[in-house]
Amino acid sequence: MINGSQCRAARALVEFSCERLALSAGVSMESILHFEAKLSEPTDDEVSALQSALEEAGAVFIPDNGRGIGVRLKFSKSDARRIAILENEGGIVAPDRVP
Repeated sequence: MINGSQCRAARALVEFSCERLALSAGVSMESILHFEAKLSEPTDDEVSALQSALEEAGAVFIPDNGRGIGVRLKFSKSDARRIAILENEGGIVAPDRVP
């Protein structure tokens, strides 16, 4: 599950307004703003819907791996192709591609 700071950062990365995220996730703008400001915690279903909407828009949430949590953008198709060539893997990088 993501936290409010990750939600705010992911929204900035994918260039979603609060209104757009609310529509995409089916969560009220008030819930999103309170979540991001750490004023209240939405339900688990609402957090899951927010995370899914942001992931669909291109955000990748990084769990705590001993060095903290984070968020980044998925690779574009051209970036993924270049990485595959550079790494000489020849494999599919599909899970990191933006649709």
